[in-house]
Parts: sequence; C-alpha cells; structure tokens
Amino acid sequence: MFDMFKNLGQMGSVLRNLPKLREEMEQMQQRLGQITAEGDAGAGMVKATVNGKLELVRLTLGDDILKAGDREMLEDLIKGAVNQALDRARKAVADESGKLAANLGLPAGLNLPGMG
Repeated sequence: MFDMFKNLGQMGSVLRNLPKLREEMEQMQQRLGQITAEGDAGAGMVKATVNGKLELVRLTLGDDILKAGDREMLEDLIKGAVNQALDRARKAVADESGKLAANLGLPAGLNLPGMG
C-alpha cells in the first residue's frame, strides 16, 4: 500500500520537471548516436561497432578470417562481436540515462521511456 504513495511522489517529481525533462530527453536522443561501443571476437579477427541507438555502424573482418573459408565460424564470430558491442552500448546508455535522471533530481530506478 505504501508503495503506491512512493510512486506518487516519483510521479510528482517527474511532472515538476517535465519541461526540463523534455529538453534533456531530446538532447539525450542526439547523444545516443554519438555513443559508440565496440566488441570483438576471434582475437580481434572480427570487430563490431554499434552506437547508442543500438545500430551496427561498422563491422571489420580481418584478412585471416576471410582466408579461412569457414562460414560457420565466421558467422559465430560476427554474432559474438555484435552481441558484445550491443551489451557494452546498453551499459553506456544506462549510465548516461542514470546521469540524466540524477541531474533532473529524479529517483534512481525510475524507468522512463527512451532512457535505456
């Protein structure tokens, strides 16, 4: 029952900060495209870079992996590198979102749409 009142307090904080929140969220969306995270697999034979919008922006394949001709291994390495990069990007976005929430005086753990 008391959790309901706790949530009301959080909602009140969000409503008081709504104009600033809207402005900060727009800026955050722009920053997401600038955040990058890299993942690699196969001792660097495959490297993937994603942005904070979780878009794959670069994939690099080493010459050795191309010469190997092992399609299944290449697919596994690509998947591993991309997933590692995505995980790192999610963490970076969560950190940025946490900083934004703290700057706005919002309580920790308040899940707002578009904030990771």
